[in-house]
Amino acid sequence: MTTTMTPVTLTDLSTLHDISVETFTATFGADNTPENLAAYLEHDLSRDQLRQEIADPAARFFFIEQDGRLTGYGKLLFHDADLEIQRVYVRQAFQHQGLGRKFLEFAEQVARQHQLPKIILGVWEHNDNARAFYQVMGYHRYGAHTFDLGADHQTDFLLAKTL
Repeated sequence: MTTTMTPVTLTDLSTLHDISVETFTATFGADNTPENLAAYLEHDLSRDQLRQEIADPAARFFFIEQDGRLTGYGKLLFHDADLEIQRVYVRQAFQHQGLGRKFLEFAEQVARQHQLPKIILGVWEHNDNARAFYQVMGYHRYGAHTFDLGADHQTDFLLAKTL
């Protein structure tokens, strides 16, 4: 199987919105109230918000495709001293096939190409599977911050990997 990371452009906005809502809801819907989930989706994953993020010169979205099928997406944000993985989501039907690992490896390659010595990311403190995965991939915790999902103030652990 061939996995590719395809850059997202403004012409892909509708597809990005749909997969963002689908994967976020599948990942976190059962652990949050319908009201908080709806508020997050309407604000943080709205078409207008995603349009602004695509237009940000420091941000880059990529569709994760396997043999031409859209299986997920990721977002990278460039900072002066590091590369941040802001999102990496894989559709449920394609999970546990190594696609998340391939996106992280892709992000590491991008960071090296831009001579950025470190990758950072945030992960919800209760997302045990993702936290374990990131640990296996060489990330370590260096802090925490608040992530607002609607009216719920949640804690994200901040992780880093030196390249």
